[in-house]
Amino acid sequence: MVSHGSGDEGWFQIWPVMERWLLGGRLRLMSLRQQIPGPTVKRLTLYLREVDRRQAQGETRISSRELGRVLGLTDTQIRKDLSWFGQFGQAGVGYVLEPLASRLREILGKDRIWKTALVGAGRLGQAIMSYGPFAREGFEIAGVFDADPDLVGKEVGGHPIRSMDELEAIVKEREILLGIVSVPKEAAQDAADQLIAAGVLGLLNFAPVRLEVGDRASVASVDFSSRLERLAFQVSSGLKGSIDGED
Repeated sequence: MVSHGSGDEGWFQIWPVMERWLLGGRLRLMSLRQQIPGPTVKRLTLYLREVDRRQAQGETRISSRELGRVLGLTDTQIRKDLSWFGQFGQAGVGYVLEPLASRLREILGKDRIWKTALVGAGRLGQAIMSYGPFAREGFEIAGVFDADPDLVGKEVGGHPIRSMDELEAIVKEREILLGIVSVPKEAAQDAADQLIAAGVLGLLNFAPVRLEVGDRASVASVDFSSRLERLAFQVSSGLKGSIDGED
């Protein structure tokens, strides 16, 4: 966490970082985001997906009970999560989908295009590049990088693969704030350090290793083995239901 210091001096110290994250000067919303528990944020993404799905089917309203039934959550949990951001629905009427979806996108920072750098253009990186929902959800792959000279210069999915030597300049030029690490675990920390040094503030890590970022950036890891182990535990214990909202 960045210290606010005291008086104007402290404010000017944190403003360069704040400025890059603010959407239209929404200081109040940003402050609130910092207080929200991680599991709540993850559930908000599930709510948005279901709301979008319902809208695509032509529906206009949904109750907390119905939303909870579909997602394997209680209506009390849903109302508690949404209460962080004020009043959404009405008792006995439910939630109107269009304003709910709009507000959830604003809360999750999905009401803008997030330029993203991908480090690691191997098989996993190529699969990530071809993942259609990234673009639909507001994430643009704005640069692809790799340390392998045999890959540099090639093009994958319309993206030229660039040398790591070009990373800092392109991140700054294109104002890239997010990075995806899809390299072997031995190279993951170095990739993360280079992304952060270039100005990236958030990392999605696919390498099976814990990244040490301190207070320099935010990081979220996708650990396939860990998820499979949890599923194996569920099955061996005779447990049923979704574990998606538990992290």
